[in-house]
Amino acid sequence: MDFANPSLAIINREISWLSFNHRVLQEADDRTVPVMDRIRFLGIFSNNLDEFFKVRVATVKRMIDIHAGPNKITGENPTSVLQQIQSIVIQLQQKFDEVYKKILIDLQRENIYIINEKQLDPEHQLYVRNLFKEEILPQLATIILRNLKEFPYLRDKSIYLAVRLSKSGTDNKPDYALIEIPSQPFGRFIVLPKKNEQNNIILIDDVIRFCLKDIFVAFDYDTFDAYTIKMTRDAELDIDNDLTNSLLERISKGVKGRSKGQPVRFIYDNTIAPDLLSFIKNRLKFGAKDNIIPGGRYHNFRDFMKFPNLGRNDLAYTPIQPLKHKWLESENMFSVLRKKDVLLHFPYYDFNHFVSFIREASIDPAVISISTTIYRVAEDSKVIRALMNAVRNGKQVTVNIELQARFDEEININHSKRLSDIGAKVIFGIPNLKVHAKLTLITRREGNKTVDYGCVSTGNFHEGTAKVYSDIALFTSNKKITKDIAKVFKFFENTYQNYTFNHLLVAPLTLRSKIERLINNEIENTRKGREAYIICKINSLVDVDMINKLYKAANEGVKIQLIVRGTCMLNPDYRDKHNNIEIISIVDKYLEHARIFVFCNNNDEIIYLSSADWMTRNLDHRVEVACPVYDDDLKKEIREFLVIQLMDNIKARVINGSQNNTYKTVNNQYSVRAQDDLYKFYQQLEQERKPISR
Repeated sequence: MDFANPSLAIINREISWLSFNHRVLQEADDRTVPVMDRIRFLGIFSNNLDEFFKVRVATVKRMIDIHAGPNKITGENPTSVLQQIQSIVIQLQQKFDEVYKKILIDLQRENIYIINEKQLDPEHQLYVRNLFKEEILPQLATIILRNLKEFPYLRDKSIYLAVRLSKSGTDNKPDYALIEIPSQPFGRFIVLPKKNEQNNIILIDDVIRFCLKDIFVAFDYDTFDAYTIKMTRDAELDIDNDLTNSLLERISKGVKGRSKGQPVRFIYDNTIAPDLLSFIKNRLKFGAKDNIIPGGRYHNFRDFMKFPNLGRNDLAYTPIQPLKHKWLESENMFSVLRKKDVLLHFPYYDFNHFVSFIREASIDPAVISISTTIYRVAEDSKVIRALMNAVRNGKQVTVNIELQARFDEEININHSKRLSDIGAKVIFGIPNLKVHAKLTLITRREGNKTVDYGCVSTGNFHEGTAKVYSDIALFTSNKKITKDIAKVFKFFENTYQNYTFNHLLVAPLTLRSKIERLINNEIENTRKGREAYIICKINSLVDVDMINKLYKAANEGVKIQLIVRGTCMLNPDYRDKHNNIEIISIVDKYLEHARIFVFCNNNDEIIYLSSADWMTRNLDHRVEVACPVYDDDLKKEIREFLVIQLMDNIKARVINGSQNNTYKTVNNQYSVRAQDDLYKFYQQLEQERKPISR
């Protein structure tokens, strides 16, 4: 399936993102992936698409509403882009339905059946009817639509059954009703009593369908047909500009109002009765520019991320045992970091090492202060608990919490209140700049001096996502780095002061300009006949100035290897006269999330770890950090990691001008699956790790 026009210099951002989500769908379609994980990938695909409509499509629709002209770079107008999105999404929906049917067959081979209301045997009918009357019926909100002046408000994230009620043998007009499908407290899936070793699962949607007659018992109807519908709404926060309210109050108000955002997508069961669909469309006043998408019988497939495993662990990936770093197991982290920097790559290494970093500091009598940034953390976060314990132990705790971390605002608001109440100093970032950098700084008194210990991470300090996101954290006491980290925290509190960062690259101040200088340096070196290359691993490549810099470097002879998980607007087939640009994307069991920038620098490699993608928002409108890696052993470790990724010939897709996600084939004598081979690499590293030198 081709997503993009290979003759374009810049591939449309939205189209490229849809190509990425197709790679997720490929995982669900891959029969070498365990069937329970294939279901999970269907859920991830669906959840991704929901967020895409809430954020990106909502932005396109807003551009249409203000009559924005064609994009200055791509020449495409928003209406054309919206039409392309609609067309591609319908194709992906068709592919999704095909994959789902395949998975149902493969589940049946394992004696697992997802059945509907028409497939219930008498015993299960009795079970379902009793469950419905006792547990589900009291939870239902049912609305008769006949006499309502306005159509009921359809909430974001909710799914509904649109019901057509009629009486056979009469010419009476049908009646219509709306039922919101509850997701709590029993979830989306009902596991039926096991029979003859057969596992049967029914969706709550179908339980309600089976019992429609019980819902409408007071009406003189004998035919009930129910079809799933769903509305997706704009997720942009409408933040009140009333400065008499605090930022916390304004964000809280915006979060409450998000569920009332403008509609950006309406999905319906493609078998819906035409008169019912027409009734709904007319009452909701849909127009030509609205995304009205026919779908299958079921919506909100994101719930399939929580599909019951029925005790069948053999049908899912075997979880890895996160590794313990030998040095950190043998002595405390501060003692280790005085001697040597440490690199931890999650989920291959245990995230509890980071939690221990904070927890040790919270009870260490020598620790004076702890400063950290919070973008996303777990709802019941071990990190937050350790920080609160540090306050109780008399430490100075400063936490920069980003209240506008999309979809995590409410969790961050709650954490900020808990920390403030106990006495921590809570900062809400910098006006008009999201703080996306992931930094921690701990200051200890050692003898007659203070010593700083820092952590710079590519990802969040979140014990939940650390199990499934691939991120790298650097721990160090190197004064070059820790001094700059301390300046970043001062910058949060004193935004009016100028700070000079000598080692960290800090957006929006120095990150873009330094990267451009490093690219220019590679261009100069190739002109002088020296080896020149750039290796960049990021999640998204969207910034057009950076893309044009890479085009120029490639045409000058610089070898460029990119590992881009998600959106990639650079077209490697465009103006690359010497085939100097290679781009791959790896989608596998863990979400590739680390950002790494490598520059040859005349064979004196410069390596940065970063929180920033090469997107305009990250380079110019957020606080981001790129941290140099100075330790030669750690630089070697990172290069080995990148080599393994670039050699992947199982899960790597080639990113080309068409963005059609062909799998990379390499004439290796053996197969390379980067995520599996990387775990083996770290296992061997720990086996061979020698005691830390004094």
